[in-house]
Amino acid sequence: QVQLVESGGGLVQYGDSLRLSCAVSGRTFSRYIMGWCRQAPGKERECVAVITRTGGMTYYAESVKGRFTISRDNTKNTVYLQMNSLKPEDTAVYYCAADSGVRLPPPAWDYWGQGTQVTVSS
Repeated sequence: QVQLVESGGGLVQYGDSLRLSCAVSGRTFSRYIMGWCRQAPGKERECVAVITRTGGMTYYAESVKGRFTISRDNTKNTVYLQMNSLKPEDTAVYYCAADSGVRLPPPAWDYWGQGTQVTVSS
C-alpha cells in the first residue's frame, strides 16, 4: 500500500506563486510515475503535470505549461509542484497521484492523495 499526503495549498492572489508538496510512503517511491491533478467545482478532474521515475521527462497540460513545474526528490520520497503566475481559473483541489505503469501521462492512476485546496483570488 502507498500513502500520499499533500501539503502547501492555500489562498493566494492573482499572479502569486505557491509550491505544493506530496510526501509518499509505503513502497519504493522511485517505482512510480508521479503526477498532480486538479478538480474544480463542477468540472472533471484534470491532470496538469506528470514526471517520470527518474525525473528525466515531464508532461504538462496546455493550461499550465510555462507556469507550473513538477519535480521530485527520490531521496526524500517527495514530489513538488511549483505554481507561478497563478490565475483564478487555477482554483481547485489539487491531488497527488502515483502510477506503476509506463505511459506518460498515465490513463489511470494506482494511488491518490486526499487533496489540498488552492484558491486564487482576482
